[in-house]
Amino acid sequence: MKVTTTFSTAAAISLVAGLTLPPASAGAATVADADASVGDTHISEIAYTLDTDFIEIAADPGTDVSGWTVGSVTRGGSVQAQENTTTVPEDTTVGDSGALALEVPITNSVKAGSVADGEYGSSAYVIDESGALLDFQQIGGTVGGKGVTGTKNTYTPAPVIGQEAEPTGATASGGDSIQLVGDTWTSAAPTPNALPDGDDGDDTTPGEVTPIADIQGTGEASPLQGKTVTTRGLVTAAYSDGGLDGYYIQTPGSGGSDDATPGASDGVFVYSPDTVADVNIDDHVEVTGKVSERYGQTQISVSTSGLTTLDEPAEAVKPVEDAFPSDDAEREALEGMLLQPDEELTVADNYNTNTYGEVVLATGEGTLPQATDVERPGTPEATALEEENLDREVVLDDGATVNFLKSDTDVPLPYLSKDAPVRVGAKASFTSPVVLGFDHEKWRFQPTTRLTGDNAEAVQPTTFTDTRSDAPESVGGQVSLASFNVLNYFTTTGDQLDGCEYYDDREGNHITVRGGCDARGAANAESLKRQETKIVTAINKLDASVVSLMEIENSAAFGDDRDDALQTLVDRLNEAAGSEKWAFVPSPAEVPADEDVIRTALIYQPAEVAPQSESTILEDEDAFSNAREPLSQAFAPKDSSGAVEKDKTFVTISNHFKSKGSGSGPGNEDSGDGQGASNADRVKQAKSLVDFAGDRQKAAGSDYVYLLGDFNSYTQEDPMQVFYEAGFKDVASEKTAKSTYVYGSRTGSLDHVLALDSSSANGQSTGTEAALPSSGFDAITGADVWNINSVEALALEYSRFNYNAADLFAPDQFRASDHDPVVVGLFDEDSDDGDDSDGGSDSGDSADSDGADEGSEDTDGSNEADGGSSSAEGSDSAGGDSDGTDAAGATAGSDGASNGGSSAGSDGASGTASASSNANESDSGSTGSDAGGHLPRTGTDPTVMMAIAAGLIVIGASVVLLVRRRRLS
Repeated sequence: MKVTTTFSTAAAISLVAGLTLPPASAGAATVADADASVGDTHISEIAYTLDTDFIEIAADPGTDVSGWTVGSVTRGGSVQAQENTTTVPEDTTVGDSGALALEVPITNSVKAGSVADGEYGSSAYVIDESGALLDFQQIGGTVGGKGVTGTKNTYTPAPVIGQEAEPTGATASGGDSIQLVGDTWTSAAPTPNALPDGDDGDDTTPGEVTPIADIQGTGEASPLQGKTVTTRGLVTAAYSDGGLDGYYIQTPGSGGSDDATPGASDGVFVYSPDTVADVNIDDHVEVTGKVSERYGQTQISVSTSGLTTLDEPAEAVKPVEDAFPSDDAEREALEGMLLQPDEELTVADNYNTNTYGEVVLATGEGTLPQATDVERPGTPEATALEEENLDREVVLDDGATVNFLKSDTDVPLPYLSKDAPVRVGAKASFTSPVVLGFDHEKWRFQPTTRLTGDNAEAVQPTTFTDTRSDAPESVGGQVSLASFNVLNYFTTTGDQLDGCEYYDDREGNHITVRGGCDARGAANAESLKRQETKIVTAINKLDASVVSLMEIENSAAFGDDRDDALQTLVDRLNEAAGSEKWAFVPSPAEVPADEDVIRTALIYQPAEVAPQSESTILEDEDAFSNAREPLSQAFAPKDSSGAVEKDKTFVTISNHFKSKGSGSGPGNEDSGDGQGASNADRVKQAKSLVDFAGDRQKAAGSDYVYLLGDFNSYTQEDPMQVFYEAGFKDVASEKTAKSTYVYGSRTGSLDHVLALDSSSANGQSTGTEAALPSSGFDAITGADVWNINSVEALALEYSRFNYNAADLFAPDQFRASDHDPVVVGLFDEDSDDGDDSDGGSDSGDSADSDGADEGSEDTDGSNEADGGSSSAEGSDSAGGDSDGTDAAGATAGSDGASNGGSSAGSDGASGTASASSNANESDSGSTGSDAGGHLPRTGTDPTVMMAIAAGLIVIGASVVLLVRRRRLS
């Protein structure tokens, strides 16, 4: 059951760096001073051998501990790191038990093998809000002997400096804590938030059997905390290894569809390292022990003498088979009980499967969305969505507490295998019962015994649907664009440099660079080969005409040509393809003077597109000093004969904005609205990019403008609004229901392809044939997010090779990176392509009524009428100036009239109506996404455009009438 006074280090503890408490020399209160003023407030329990350490304060119920400081020093006397000292949040009080457990990491434990004077363990301290040191207790040492003395460093609070801790003389074995019982410290099963000596109430009558439902009660915490009880039940699950060190018991005959104890659970966890090996599932047992709440779960701590196996028969337990409830009170009524949800749940996260054997599941429909991917940050709607996420979340655990990265590396990871992937978005179905537990602030489904990769066939309680695809969905189009994060692809490996530090596998082999040098990727050639295999397989199967790359090595940082790593990657792609399929866009002659060691890049297929002019890098040191500068290149498609169609020239810009993890300067702190750090810098980068895109658009004379890459911004965040207001639409959110990234069990998109929209094209025009789309967004034929990376388990990544006994590496595309590629198709192949290099429109001379009709029926809106309207609108082919509407527009209009004849005139009328209908449909949000869908139109007023088009139709009709009259004469 959840204990509201116990809180998570990550979520609720305020970490302190450099406390501003008065120094001891300036009159800070000593321990003796504190005792005189505070009374019996003291440290009552220290837990340091558990997964989550805590320091427990004993004080009168209702004592306000807001602003108090709790932490630990090393056996050398200093606070090791910022996380090892914490400030208690406001409005925190001691509960009715007279004890309050506060989570804080305990450093260094105790020096092994000695408790003599001078051999110190780490120490725990409590400082009140005035700066008085209330208590300072040392793990181990000799009672009455010399204790560790607080020493000054960056994180040591001033009241601790120079003070000597009192040795407890006690150390704890694995899973136990040290507790002050009377005047003596001893080791025993932890009892957070309950006084170790049971001063909060009398024990129950010896020998009296208390039903499990009475122990659990109907609230979040047991009403019998701190009391010694005797109860009976059937063993439903047992964990003799893996760290849980106990078993669940449940009232005989309970469960199923009948609930004899509404609101109260009939199951409870028995913490008993001494007896867990002596029980088997289905045993009928009687246990006697003390009741406590361990991180939100009710448990009974039982010693060797506290277990009795009963011979009398007992009615079997039945699993509850209803849908798993979303209400906490309903879940509390099932805590510790056997259940088998009869619904499919959705995998929401598999990141910790690699570490703790956990899979996060979501009740209801779909995954757990990032709130700022769906709603504007800081709004009530975003807050409500995240609250709903928390209600839907439940962890599928493995019946163990081990960290597979630090221990048990020779035990195959649970749930994961090459044959049966566990992917975010997959459906999980329960094939056998689990027990509902609660730990580390999460509800958990525990298998009935510890699960590993070795016993999965017999123990794993779930199956998962396989949602993998061997290639992205078809996006249509003559050509395609894609973004791809190559996960710090460095051909300069760590072993080529001095000073590199590494992440090693379980045998001590270097796998990836950890720090200490400029390289960020593979540690050596063998590791690079594994990384390359996955990236090359993925990009070749992606098979886009143009691919924007992020996180590729900037080889200039290592004294080589800037494009060396890029050239190597293209060589590997071509080797795997068996032909010269790929080429890269060379760096321009002018590059920024100060660049990151990673960069953006563009590769393409020469058989499908041709670069137009040279590439350009945006040089804006003010905006991009902490990010990668955008790279732009214009391309033109090639037709089936290989001819370049310059009238379809499109502009691509590759991007990689500042990350969310850190920030400095005004507006760059993490405000807590979900946008992370450096939001102001990303907004600045977005504005600079919009200006750059306008410049590149003008240079290319094209409205087909696409911004691709990792913007480190979810779809509704502030930087994205800059693009929407400038007339760009987020293609993936408009055309798909998929996302590119998973973080913290939340799914959203940091990676985007943004297309200039015709409703905001600023009056610019390519001056091309009417058959062509009017802008970048209108040219799109389809889009897909190919979920091959973010949804896959981290354990499959090349960087986790040989971390665990389970060999999960495969030379395929899955988990080639941590971001998913977005792929977009351009230009309907069935439409009239117009002419090529000079952008002429001679093909209109031979147009007949059949061709015109085919154009008007084009379902993607890329018909001749739409193109004609664009020609009339697109007076200034590059600049979009308001005074440039005469000559070009009139010429386009007259050409359309003369070439199309009467048929063109009639189709133009119907086409205008179609264009109006499409515009209205877009405004109403028919795509199902608000991203860019409700923006003010920044181009020419569409009513003006319709009026011009109608005028041109009338003129054309008049010309036809005059010609006919002449011929009749």
